[in-house]
Amino acid sequence: MQLRDIAHSRTGDKGNISNVSVIAYRPEDWPVLLEQVTAERVRDHFGSLIAGDVVRYELPQIGALNFVMYEALGGGVTRSLALDPHGKCLSSRLLTLPIEVQR
Repeated sequence: MQLRDIAHSRTGDKGNISNVSVIAYRPEDWPVLLEQVTAERVRDHFGSLIAGDVVRYELPQIGALNFVMYEALGGGVTRSLALDPHGKCLSSRLLTLPIEVQR
């Protein structure tokens, strides 16, 4: 399976809301993404960096999942994603399949 991209942004008055979007590379990857990348898996990945809820939004028209993470503490989500600018660290833990991020 391949991902087209993993995107991250921070919002909120205090920058305490993180948005992570995971985008499938091919239409046939969409069902796998839907099945395997759950809000619980995202929450487990970030652990104590997220104090609030993780909400998953499905965007099938573009083959993407968007996760909104409330009370993302101290920019830790940003720092943990920055360890791998291609998102491989994040995606390899969120998915049980080996993947390559296409840029």
